[in-house]
Amino acid sequence: MSKEVIILTESAALQIKDMMKQNEEEGAMLRVGVKGGGCSGLSYGLGFEHEANEDDHQFELHGIQILVDKESASILQGTKIDFKQSMMGGGFTIDNPNAIASCGCGSSFRTATAAGSPEEC
Repeated sequence: MSKEVIILTESAALQIKDMMKQNEEEGAMLRVGVKGGGCSGLSYGLGFEHEANEDDHQFELHGIQILVDKESASILQGTKIDFKQSMMGGGFTIDNPNAIASCGCGSSFRTATAAGSPEEC
């Protein structure tokens, strides 16, 4: 598994840095993970943390320290996080090459090896 588990675009990094500033989280690290739940069984989690766990993969992209826990790393390997702006607003997009199915709302998924426990959307 490569050290950089995910790919973070420059557009996403700029948005994350802006969010860190707005939320007074400068100096924090971005935690990217997977948890059980959602329509398809697994859902993505993004948040800010100030300390890494012992088993975290830690790397830097576009000036942002990123943390991915050991369990999420294999599910997220090669995942691209981008930020798209449009006339209707903007939002993060997550393209996970390991996902074999996702729900209509796009916020949950499953892989061939990790199904999770589906919930109602």
